[in-house]
Amino acid sequence: MSTSVLFDAPGPRARVRNGLLTVVGAALVAGALYGIWAGFDAKGQWEGKIWEPFLQWNTWEVYIIPGLIGTLRAAAAASVLALAFGAIFGLARLSDHKWIRVPAGVVVEVFRAIPLLLLIFFIFYVAPTVFGGGDYAFMAVVLGLTLYNGSVLAEVVRAGVNAVPKGQSEAAYAVGMRKNQVMRLVLLPQAVTAMMPAIVSQLVVLLKDTALGYIIAYVDLLNTGFKILPAVFFGSLIPAAIVIGIIYVLLNMALSYLATWLERRSRRSRKTAAGPIVPPGAGSVALAAGMGGAATGAAIPDVGE
Repeated sequence: MSTSVLFDAPGPRARVRNGLLTVVGAALVAGALYGIWAGFDAKGQWEGKIWEPFLQWNTWEVYIIPGLIGTLRAAAAASVLALAFGAIFGLARLSDHKWIRVPAGVVVEVFRAIPLLLLIFFIFYVAPTVFGGGDYAFMAVVLGLTLYNGSVLAEVVRAGVNAVPKGQSEAAYAVGMRKNQVMRLVLLPQAVTAMMPAIVSQLVVLLKDTALGYIIAYVDLLNTGFKILPAVFFGSLIPAAIVIGIIYVLLNMALSYLATWLERRSRRSRKTAAGPIVPPGAGSVALAAGMGGAATGAAIPDVGE
């Protein structure tokens, strides 16, 4: 029998206790779900007439699908720009030149510290003054998401490169490679594999944060599905929230599945000595047991560290 390195195998009494706790926990969850269902039922939220609009194609064609397209459009544009921003400033923070490293660090720390909603508001209200009249909702959402999430991704890039053991770069220098060759041919290929979980985790956050465009009336899934649609079909606010929530869950699950698939494929096709990067907010560094030893993932420092 093999035992986990994290805890001892439970004995007979511990197994009985764990079983009882599982039953009690399941009963509490079932009770909470029943309470929610009963509360909605008392308010008439399960009546067919308020769910009927979501069974009509016109509702999806006029409200939900255009909002979904707006959400995906903003998320796609912001993801590409945030990845570029993160790569540029993450590598700039690793520069040997202080005049590059310090300004890049200031930019990253400033935009990591500013609340995303404040960035969106600032861009939305300043843009007409700078560029003249017009609808800047899309630009404000995309640029705000780019600056905030790009700054976080810059730290992911820096942590990913630093997670590669120094022996890798030392060996490359020993065979006569220049610094840009070491970064491009040795460090980055290994770091990308280690960074993949954290990168996609941040892209999931970016996708959800597109909902902040609701505040400035950007036409996204939350705006059309949760604000406009219930105003047209009176009384369907809770059903709209449930349907929109399910769509967001499905989108994020699809993105997470893609991340898992990409990481497994990249690890099969490319050997790396770098452990996985801990996603932002995941806490302490985890130990990953591997063939011939253990690899330690690099943690991304919080703002202020």
